[in-house]
Amino acid sequence: MQAVTTTPPRVKVDTFESPDFYCLDDLLTAEHKLVRSAVRDFVKREITPIVEEYAQRAAFPAHLVAKFGQIGAFGSTIPVDYGGGGLDQISYGLMTQEIERGDSGMRSCVSVQNSLVMYPIYTFGSEEQKQRFLPRLAKGELLGCFGLTEASHGSDPGSMETNFIERSDYFLLNGSKLWITNGPIADIAIVWAKNDQGKIRGLIVERGMEGFTTNVIENKWSLRVSTTGELVFQDVRVPKENLLPEAFGLKSALKCLDQARYGIAWGALGAAMECYDVARRYALERVQFSKPIASFQLVQKKLAEMLTDITQAQLLCWRLGMIKNEDKATTAQISLAKRNNIEMALRIAREARQILGAMGITGDYPVMRHLMNLESVSTYEGTHDIHLLILGAEITGIPAYK
Repeated sequence: MQAVTTTPPRVKVDTFESPDFYCLDDLLTAEHKLVRSAVRDFVKREITPIVEEYAQRAAFPAHLVAKFGQIGAFGSTIPVDYGGGGLDQISYGLMTQEIERGDSGMRSCVSVQNSLVMYPIYTFGSEEQKQRFLPRLAKGELLGCFGLTEASHGSDPGSMETNFIERSDYFLLNGSKLWITNGPIADIAIVWAKNDQGKIRGLIVERGMEGFTTNVIENKWSLRVSTTGELVFQDVRVPKENLLPEAFGLKSALKCLDQARYGIAWGALGAAMECYDVARRYALERVQFSKPIASFQLVQKKLAEMLTDITQAQLLCWRLGMIKNEDKATTAQISLAKRNNIEMALRIAREARQILGAMGITGDYPVMRHLMNLESVSTYEGTHDIHLLILGAEITGIPAYK
């Protein structure tokens, strides 16, 4: 009689089969597929082999910044004239999807550089600022961060206390920002602060300016390969030419967040796809009661619901990308996608962890790492509840958060 093994299988985590139940690839252009393939290969080659070890050490793989620049992950939608890729929004979405399949922290680094640093400089900056910063940011020669959130002002950034006053040829900046992705190592920071009249403006603050310091936030259980920190400004003299001339009010900062939230919606989909694929392959190989656990009804129920959720999210992302290509996507539409897809990804990660059993909590598989990461993704760039209220205001015309 042949012995039945109960040893947990070792599913290869560097092998990925993309779910496409509704043939969405038929809606993608050849360029879209080429971009996705290139980034997928990059993730397999550069991120997957090292990410678990870096996550265990809670270390940021800084060497990947230049490599992201080399593959065009920074400034992908910025015009070529400024060093960008000149790609459309679906191409960018597919990039973030694939990078977050590798890790949410890596996608966070890319999202901040694209949506919260390069986008505001391109959209609100002077021509001199664009020429000075965008090409170097696109190449990964400079890394940026976005200073909006403060210790006492998260969901209510309009109440920020960071401020600057005008002097003869500079602005004097004081205050601090907290929970800033890329902050501890960023070369420049897009900082939002109130001027003498209490109006919110955007400033480019550069590493090396006297009085500008950064601190690292330690002991995170989530986004462990992302570097997160605090920005501190003590009488920082910011040259007047570093003011973003077209950034007026909180609406400018929130416009940047819309760009980031769009990428997050695609990224969360990537994390969900990875967890589903690992769980599916594990279930086919893991034997209990003399047969693969994939043969059991409850496991099939989990997998069927995962595939359904992923397919719905894929359709949501594709349609939102098409609307965004036409520059018609609204804040509420982007909020719906961000909230829905993260909730979906968290649900799938939890179910995948159940299918993997005890193996699901180990670093041999990416599921628990994705699950912990998604807990942060659920609350940054607008919490789950804030996005519900954004939709509620859109539906009723009554903002409940004011």
